[in-house]
Amino acid sequence: MVDNGVSDSLFKMPTIKFTKLFINGQFVDSISGKTFETIDPRTGEVIVKISEGTKEDIDAAVAVAREAFDTGPWPRMTGIERAKIMVKWAELIEENGEELAALDTIEAGLLYQFTKFEIPAAADMLRYYAGAADKIHGKVLKSSGQFHAYTLMEPIGVVGHIIPWNVPLMMFFTKVAPSIAAGCTMVLKPAEQTPLSALFVAHLAKLACLY
Repeated sequence: MVDNGVSDSLFKMPTIKFTKLFINGQFVDSISGKTFETIDPRTGEVIVKISEGTKEDIDAAVAVAREAFDTGPWPRMTGIERAKIMVKWAELIEENGEELAALDTIEAGLLYQFTKFEIPAAADMLRYYAGAADKIHGKVLKSSGQFHAYTLMEPIGVVGHIIPWNVPLMMFFTKVAPSIAAGCTMVLKPAEQTPLSALFVAHLAKLACLY
């Protein structure tokens, strides 16, 4: 018998809802149709097959993210508007916390007692950067003569994130929260070992009207 490191009274096996690539606010199959297996490290058993992104999928995701940055509403929102959506996302994470914690347990092999603590930490990180979203400003610099010098802070564009497998949910928001607070769009690649919680929070982002 395998010791799964959790108490049956606390832990409920999650239903896997999202296994496809998330591009432009939609779950889609990879262009190649390829998949890979996500393994439960506690048992060695296959959890589910996930769509396998390739160069063509990355190119498509980057193109969509670039268009969203150039013409979409997110970079043009005020910091307060972005903050409201980020706070809503944080609330949805807390509401779905048990399921998210269970996903990180089965795919990362982390103790459920530990992954439960990821949930408020991830939500708090979103709220922290939401609070910073309306405080991004430049500076006016002293200059002589007819010159007027100032700095202007603005989103840089499309940001690429690659996150590791350990504490997947926290790694996700460590990268994503400051980027979206600044008004950037992005493409994120989770570790092949732990894609499930990233796909779930992408779904929650859509519910929060991030897309």
